Amino acid sequence: MKQVLLLLFFLPQYLFSQELSGVVRDGETNEIIPFARIRIMGGMQTQSNENGEFSLPVDVFPVKCIVSAADYYTDTILVSNPRIEIRLKPLVSVKELGPVVVAASRRQQLVEELAVSLDIIKPELIANKGIMDLEQAVDQVPGAYAMDGQVSIRGGSGFTYGAGSRVLVLWNEIPLLSADVADAKWNAIPIENVQQIEVIKGASSVLYGSGALNGMISLIEREPTEKTSLNVQVQGGVYDNPKRSTLKWWSKNPQFYQGDLTFAKQFGRFGLTLGAYGYTNDGYRQGETEGRGRFNGTISYRPKNIKNFKASLGWNAQLQKTGNFIIWQSDTFAYQPYGGADTSLPGSSLTYNRGVRVSVDPTVKYIDKFGNKHQLRGRLYFVDNKNFTNLSQSSKSEMWYGDYQFQRGWNSNSWVLTTGVTAIANEVRSYLFGDHSSLNSALYLQGEKNWEKLNIVLGVRGEYFQQDGIRGDSDYYFGKDSAKKIPIRPVIRSGIHYAIAKHTHLRASFGQGVRYPSIAERYTTTSVGGLVIFPNPQLKPEMGWAAEIGVKQGVKIGKWRGFVDVAGFINHYDNMMEFTFGNYKPDSIPFNFFDPNASGYYKKWLGFRAQNAESAEITGAEISVSGEGKIGPVSILALLGYTYMNPVSKNRDSTYRTTFSDTSANMLKYRFKHLAKADIQLEYKGISIGGSMRMNSYMQNIDAIFENGVLGQQILPGLKTYRAEHKGITVVFDMRIGYTYREKYKVAFIVNNLANAEYMTRPGDVQAPRSFMLQLSYKI
Repeated sequence: MKQVLLLLFFLPQYLFSQELSGVVRDGETNEIIPFARIRIMGGMQTQSNENGEFSLPVDVFPVKCIVSAADYYTDTILVSNPRIEIRLKPLVSVKELGPVVVAASRRQQLVEELAVSLDIIKPELIANKGIMDLEQAVDQVPGAYAMDGQVSIRGGSGFTYGAGSRVLVLWNEIPLLSADVADAKWNAIPIENVQQIEVIKGASSVLYGSGALNGMISLIEREPTEKTSLNVQVQGGVYDNPKRSTLKWWSKNPQFYQGDLTFAKQFGRFGLTLGAYGYTNDGYRQGETEGRGRFNGTISYRPKNIKNFKASLGWNAQLQKTGNFIIWQSDTFAYQPYGGADTSLPGSSLTYNRGVRVSVDPTVKYIDKFGNKHQLRGRLYFVDNKNFTNLSQSSKSEMWYGDYQFQRGWNSNSWVLTTGVTAIANEVRSYLFGDHSSLNSALYLQGEKNWEKLNIVLGVRGEYFQQDGIRGDSDYYFGKDSAKKIPIRPVIRSGIHYAIAKHTHLRASFGQGVRYPSIAERYTTTSVGGLVIFPNPQLKPEMGWAAEIGVKQGVKIGKWRGFVDVAGFINHYDNMMEFTFGNYKPDSIPFNFFDPNASGYYKKWLGFRAQNAESAEITGAEISVSGEGKIGPVSILALLGYTYMNPVSKNRDSTYRTTFSDTSANMLKYRFKHLAKADIQLEYKGISIGGSMRMNSYMQNIDAIFENGVLGQQILPGLKTYRAEHKGITVVFDMRIGYTYREKYKVAFIVNNLANAEYMTRPGDVQAPRSFMLQLSYKI
């Protein structure tokens, strides 16, 4: 009888117990939200799986559920049915006027709410223009300019061949500068697999460290989703004959080809992104051939038994062979190398190189039960440069990087704290530089306070740096004449954003930056085509700061959304490094003017050496327009802008001023006063037409030795005459037309340098003539 009573007691609960099940999705993008927390008020709780699905028992309907997830607003809903689709509102809304960015504060933000200037390069721009590497892509950004491997943002960098970069390049928020030269290997960065490129203008060292003195370029890899993504693109082209017949050295026009493939998909708890790329170029300059291939990707995993945890492993491996053209034969034969293209002859400045670039990136992300975000990132970046022509110019280097970041937001991110520690160890083994090592460690802290219309950010970073076990580069002195110091150099940033109206945003910012001397700048000893380079172990770090005030106005025309941005800026730099010509005979060696065999013979010690030669200040203003969407039936994608700069030297030393090609001007070397960029694409019923324009004013000052030579010997023969004949504004146009069929297949015809203009970036570097390209692509 007792068993019967127990059965009668529990049977109604069993018979009438019900189940609530469903899926949690993003309220705007409709993408699933894995590992969301679903709790019934006064009852049980559960978590959605990797597909956003969940189920839990309930006694009776309706019930109140509290649903929460990282990066989403918590919602309380009344549920009356056993099956439901829950849609959460993201903290950062993609329905707002602006796109979402990450680099500025290492978290998702709307671009209009930033306190700094930031431009976005969409992957569509890269594909539409048939861009071959990241350097070409950045050269399309307003205020940015690329010169033979070096990028300058708002005039913050000039040109010094082989010197370190003042612009920090990041891949998935991890620095991607080589350990030896501290430069970006532009052609090795997998732009075919990029989701977005963010370009920050001005010093950005607080969150990312040394190297971000002049700005930062952050590339975000595309994330896999449940939907399969497959993209295949092939393109091939040919260089036209230049207008000036003496430039043509070929009997058959040089050609170039490129192909890439990317794949991305989320397989339950596993995510996979893959990319493959191949490129070959005959070179429009004699001997400057290039061939490269790479394979890259990321695999990620979310374990079932650890909630809100994600581990991933990314990689990129590239093998390349290149011909390096450094100095022209003359202004008449500017596409031919000094000393000829036969590298077996001792006078040839042409070299052939094999390059290997490999990076491996382990990453762990975890959100604990309190909502704290923990991220551990690592990278091994290996670079091997073998010079087949001159083995003494070969080198190998490794960068070991580790960063732990903690981030916490309170009250739907009205308060945000970001802090972490970073360590970078570099190892260099080289005939060219010698064997060296360095260690760079840092602690950073940034706080943000966000009101409805007002946002304030404050940050500080402490940097420690040593090279070959020697301290001093990061020493901070308390006052100019003070002997008190600490071995940690602080850098700060601050910014404020205020929404004047719904789509009108005012901002102001101040940031400091630091860049430590690279191994190459301190220890290079070599000669190329008569150019002798001497080492300088006494180089000091570069320091600088940037300040800006700007306003960003949102614009909406039909379904087209964009921004008009106006900014005024000032950048200041001290101890700027540049390779300066002089006589660098050590004091310990007696001077000799007559005996060529003597160790102190003066000609043996004439050459270039990295020096802390310059202090500079750059003021200016910039206006830009960017946006995408439809006006009526026409889709429009646009990025354009104009930058005015006044880059002046603060170095009053008369000896240094004699190195200027124009001593009457106070303008920094290798800079412009005016830059303008534009790219617009229109699409209607699958037919697209687009065009680009790049304009710069005359480069008034360069190193005088390149124009005048030394002791009767010309380093760049004919350069002075060439610059006098091309003393004006440079304008380059590109055009393209394409057709897309069923949103999967596309064919395009691209013409670069439409007018076949002859122009030069840095001295002796005449750019490509007009080229024609056919592009085929397929995507699902």
